Amino acid sequence: MNTPSLPSRGTVSSSRLTELDWLRVIAFGLLILYHSGMFYVSWDWHVKSPRLVPALEAWMLWLNPWRMSLLFLISGAATALMAGRTDGANGLVASRSKRLLLPLLFGMTVIVPPQAYLEVVEKLHYAGSYGDFLTLYFQAYHGFCRGDDCLKLPTWNHLWFLPYLWAYTVIVLLALHLRAARDLFAHAAWRQVVAGGRLLWVPWLVFALLRQQLLERFPSTHDLVHDWYQHGVYFAVFLLGFALYGSRDDRHGAWEAARRLRWIALVGYVVVQLLSQTLTSEWRLAHGDDFPEWLLMALRALNAGKQWLPIVAVLGFGRQWLADRDSPLLRWLTLAVFPFYLVHQTVTVIAGHLLAPLQWPLAIEAAALVAITALGCLLAALLAMRVNLLRPWMGLSPESKKPGILRYRAS
Repeated sequence: MNTPSLPSRGTVSSSRLTELDWLRVIAFGLLILYHSGMFYVSWDWHVKSPRLVPALEAWMLWLNPWRMSLLFLISGAATALMAGRTDGANGLVASRSKRLLLPLLFGMTVIVPPQAYLEVVEKLHYAGSYGDFLTLYFQAYHGFCRGDDCLKLPTWNHLWFLPYLWAYTVIVLLALHLRAARDLFAHAAWRQVVAGGRLLWVPWLVFALLRQQLLERFPSTHDLVHDWYQHGVYFAVFLLGFALYGSRDDRHGAWEAARRLRWIALVGYVVVQLLSQTLTSEWRLAHGDDFPEWLLMALRALNAGKQWLPIVAVLGFGRQWLADRDSPLLRWLTLAVFPFYLVHQTVTVIAGHLLAPLQWPLAIEAAALVAITALGCLLAALLAMRVNLLRPWMGLSPESKKPGILRYRAS
């Protein structure tokens, strides 16, 4: 039985939502650069450069708190747009499952295993061939351990975003079978909760409560089952995107509020980021890592602001600069960005592993790593676009070779 679609939330002069298209492309581009940087920082990753660049961490910390939340918010908005132009939730659940789960299966089977192989080669000095490793990989071997830390195989590594997004999408779309849920999502009260300046502090307060109640008990795992703090954050922003940003209401909606508040959000983000870093570093210099409870609570509140304020700024500047900015490049990137996402980390891991022994000057090596990653992404996207049998496994529709642009249908 098909379910009525969401009520339309306004009539606009344009059916295109190009700011969401651009922001999605930019967000995935930042993710690719971020993972290239992971090769050079001291944080644990699959492979590491022998020449670390700790100074890079300070810059990556400006991106880290909000990069994935932005993607989930954009995905929530895109889901609302798709729900608004289909006849029911059933078909959309099926199409989204195909779009997300087939690439996940293909990724775990073909794309991700080289990452896990090179990880055990570098960290555990595994001497077997890649074929030997694949045998263990598909047998769900759990013997690659450093102390109590064991690599769980098979793995989805960076593709964890896909099962999380699939779960949130299915929950919301199935909820649309219930009239109460449809009325709730379309209710004007959603706008009032974050109307005006409340857009800055109400989600901030929600994230602060989540950090206070869940973060220490449920540290990030990306395993879908035990990751309750991250589910709280990511599902919350997905719902915000679905309820608030799947619309082009220029006069009263959250898009316009973000546009008006973009500079306040940006300056506020800089302030809370610098204040958080200063408090943390000064306390550690004076007292070590033994933080009192009052300081932990203050830092959690500040870090919650670091999760939300930059998203408001990005949405606001996107609205200001990118609305109705269509181009052939945008249409192509909208199609290509999914294959980019699928393959980028594997290309980076392989390239980093092969480049490190060459001992090139560090700047040249880093530039080569980014360039090789970009070239690998480009080749993968072109291959996926041209081989029809490959398209659904790379997140592309096999029925049409035209990119799917996010649209808004006014009733």
